[in-house]
Order: sequence, then structure tokens, then C-alpha cells
Amino acid sequence: MIMMFFQVPPADVTPTPAAPVRAQYGWGYSGSGGEGTGTLNLLMEPVSGRLVAELHGLGERLLLLEGDRASGYRLRVPRQKVDQRAATLAELPLPFLPQVASVEALLRMLRLGEGPGVSVLKKDAAGPRKLHWQGRDPQGKAEQVWLDRRRWEEAP
Repeated sequence: MIMMFFQVPPADVTPTPAAPVRAQYGWGYSGSGGEGTGTLNLLMEPVSGRLVAELHGLGERLLLLEGDRASGYRLRVPRQKVDQRAATLAELPLPFLPQVASVEALLRMLRLGEGPGVSVLKKDAAGPRKLHWQGRDPQGKAEQVWLDRRRWEEAP
């Protein structure tokens, strides 16, 4: 006799917006590679899985992540000589940022404060205003990221 079990995912009480979201965060980082602060600019389109993320600090672009679900994603980190492509976000190491598996997971983290190692430090009517993430880098060393929302726009 063959028994089959199906796991039903929990219902998402906050629907993911279908329209593009533009967001800007101030960030702070502390880890084995040092410390830093700067700006994170995001364009997220949940329907297509499109993501453009630019991390700026020290007067330069530290990270550029762009792509979509259909064509895959490209991560460039010039200081670390990283230029990688992958079919999904989950396959890319995201230096300075919490690891996310999809654009939808990134939106959930930013809109609800959900995700492994993520905590909400301050909320307002629009959702988490200040987020903190604590985790491990690819070498297993402790690192932390603080995000402070400066702008959040959902296209009409």
C-alpha cells in the first residue's frame, strides 16, 4: 500500500502586490568583513519576479542584483570580484543582505518582517520601518544587517 501526504502551504494573509514596488532603505552592516553603512535601492515586480537591487556605500555601488524569474538573476559585487548568474535568487549568495529565495520572500520580509533571523525593531502604519537581521556569512561567521525604510512606493 502506498501512502501519500500533501503539505498545504499556510495561507498568506497579506496579499503580495501585483504592481511594482520601489523602495529605499538605509543600511548598516557588521560582520567579519568589517562594518559599513549606505543606501539600498530596490525595484520589485512580483508578477514577473523582476528585481533590481543596488547597494551603495563608501561613495560607490557595492552590489548590483538584477533579473527576473524567466531569464534568471545576475549578481555583481565589484570589490569582491563577484559576477554570478543563477536561475533563482536562492542560488545566489547575497553579501550584506539576508538570503531570500524569491522576490515574494523579499517582499514578505520587507512588508511583514518575516524571515529567518529577521526581527522588526520599529513599525508604522505601512509596516516594518526598521528591520534587523542576524545570521552567518558563507564562511560561517556572524554578521548583522540593519535596514531603515526611507521610501516605499507601490505603483498604481
